[in-house]
Amino acid sequence: MKGFFSEFKEFISRGNVMDLAVGVVIGGAFTAIVNALIESIINPIITIIAGKADFAEIMVGMFPIGILISAIINFILIAFVVFLLVRSVNKIKEKAAKKEEAPAEEEPAAPTEAELLAEIRDLLAKENK
Repeated sequence: MKGFFSEFKEFISRGNVMDLAVGVVIGGAFTAIVNALIESIINPIITIIAGKADFAEIMVGMFPIGILISAIINFILIAFVVFLLVRSVNKIKEKAAKKEEAPAEEEPAAPTEAELLAEIRDLLAKENK
């Protein structure tokens, strides 16, 4: 039984599991935002245009397709925002990669020891004249 718990502890403490957990929590919060956007902005606009207040009431025969329409709109909005986020992150990564690839400006080569000694010799020779 102790081995089971240590294995579970190792599994749960992996970085990927924690990243996934954070992603699920953020995704849930993001879904709430998108649902609020649909309920407060998108649905009223559709109500103005189509005259229907609630998608759930839309029926085709005996099938309530309004719920499906709502889910499709949610999906499209979430996918669009995720696309924008991924696109922005990719552009930032590309800019960072280009900065790293850009050749650094070469500093002028420092004079060698022999050149410094020759310069000192010349300066001493000028002073002794």
